[in-house]
Amino acid sequence: MRMPGILYGTAWKKAQTESLVRQALAQGFRGIDTACQPKHYHEPGVGDAVAAAIAAGLKREELFLQTKFTSVGGQDPARIPYDPNASLAEQVAESFATSLRNLKTSYVDSLVLHSPMPRSEQTLEVWRAMEALVDDGRVREVGISNCYSLEVFENLHATSRIKPTVLQNRFYAETDYDSDLRHYCRRHDVIYQSFWTLTANPQLLADETFRLLSLKYQRTPAQLLFRYLTQNGVVPLTGTRSEAHMREDLDIFAFELTETELKAITALL
Repeated sequence: MRMPGILYGTAWKKAQTESLVRQALAQGFRGIDTACQPKHYHEPGVGDAVAAAIAAGLKREELFLQTKFTSVGGQDPARIPYDPNASLAEQVAESFATSLRNLKTSYVDSLVLHSPMPRSEQTLEVWRAMEALVDDGRVREVGISNCYSLEVFENLHATSRIKPTVLQNRFYAETDYDSDLRHYCRRHDVIYQSFWTLTANPQLLADETFRLLSLKYQRTPAQLLFRYLTQNGVVPLTGTRSEAHMREDLDIFAFELTETELKAITALL
C-alpha cells in the first residue's frame, strides 16, 4: 500500500507494545514502524496487535508495516535475533525471517537498514541481501535510517540496484534538520521519515510563530509541526502513549497551512 502520511513508532514500548499498537490501530493509524532489535523494540507485541486487528476485520493490505535489520553493533549481545557469526547476507535473511514470524505476516511493506555499516562495502553487502528480499516479493520497498551523511546516502543510491525509497532520521537542529538530505530525497523520490520530531525540538515548538498559528487554527504546536512536515513531503513518526494525542496526530490532515505560513516555519529551521 501507499505509505500513510504519519506512522506510529514502537521503540521503547517494551511490555506495553501490544496494547499501545492495538490502541493506535483502533484510533486509525495504518502505518506501524518497528525493528528486529529486542534491545529497543518488542516486535512480537506489534505482531500480536496486528493479528488481533486483522481478526477483528482489518485487512492486511490496509496496513503499512515497516521493520528494520539492525547490525550486531546495535543489538543487545544477549538477545541477538540471528547468528552473529554468520555472513552479513545470512544475518539479514535470519533477521527478516524472525520479523515475519514476529509480525505474523508473509511480507513487509518496508525494510530499513537501521544504520549504515562501518564500511561502505558492508553496507552494500547488506543492501544486496535486502534487494533479494524485494526480488522474491517478501519486501515491497527498502530504505535506511540514521544516515546523516549526504555523501553516504548518495553513494548508496548510486550503487544500489533497487534504490532506497525511505530515509528515516532524527529531525533536529544539530544536523541542520537534514536540509541537504531532504532536498536530495525530494529530487530522487525518496520519502524522508522523521523521528524524535517533538522530543528534540522544544525550543522550536515554543517559538512565537507556533503560538500565533496555534491561536489561528486552534491546534497544538505539535500538530502544526507535524502538518508542516507532511505538507513538505515528510512522513513523521509519533510514539505517543496518549490516546488523546493519537487522535490529535491523526487529525493533522483536517487543516492546511498557507504558503506564507510554511515559509515562516521554514525560516526557523
